[in-house]
Amino acid sequence: MTHIPEQFSSLAQLYYDMDKAWNQVAQQYGFQCNGCEDNCCLSLFFHHTHAEASFLQFGFQTLPRKDQKHILALSRDYCRQTFSSTAESQNQPASKKIPCPLLKNDRCSLYKFRPMICRMHGLPHELHKPGFNVIKGPGCDAGKFDSRTYIPFDRTPFYKQMAVIEMNFRQLTGKTGKIKKAIAQILSDSMPEQRRDIKAP
Repeated sequence: MTHIPEQFSSLAQLYYDMDKAWNQVAQQYGFQCNGCEDNCCLSLFFHHTHAEASFLQFGFQTLPRKDQKHILALSRDYCRQTFSSTAESQNQPASKKIPCPLLKNDRCSLYKFRPMICRMHGLPHELHKPGFNVIKGPGCDAGKFDSRTYIPFDRTPFYKQMAVIEMNFRQLTGKTGKIKKAIAQILSDSMPEQRRDIKAP
């Protein structure tokens, strides 16, 4: 079992709590993710916290070297195919859906290190922002949730905890600035000596 460094302990606990809550609601629906055409691993998700990016990079370093090289090659191709070549439009996704570079035999190679959005996706949910109406999101197509009675799944506490974790992580590491990166970009940054070849053009 991989030892989790102290700086990631709060994030690992939050991930555990997220998974537990997600699984409880999914069980009430009788829903089990078995993959589908609207596969979340084919969707382009951007991740916005330095803490999660660093934790994913830490997990990546635990993989065998040959797996790292393979994933980095896939990440390079993903970035080249998904993002435009100019910095101004770097985060403009292409229409083609490409598998996440971590996807191997329909499974995530870094499942226990995967970011929050990957964990929370799939179930109908709600989000409470001060001064705004409740934001409700639909579940994925595979669950056919539109025809089912909504089971409350409030993401708000998890987002609040993540904000605190991110603030503390920034203070601890000195990281600053906004982050908006896909997993392929985060993984590319995990190997500084290869950034020139692997980062999105």
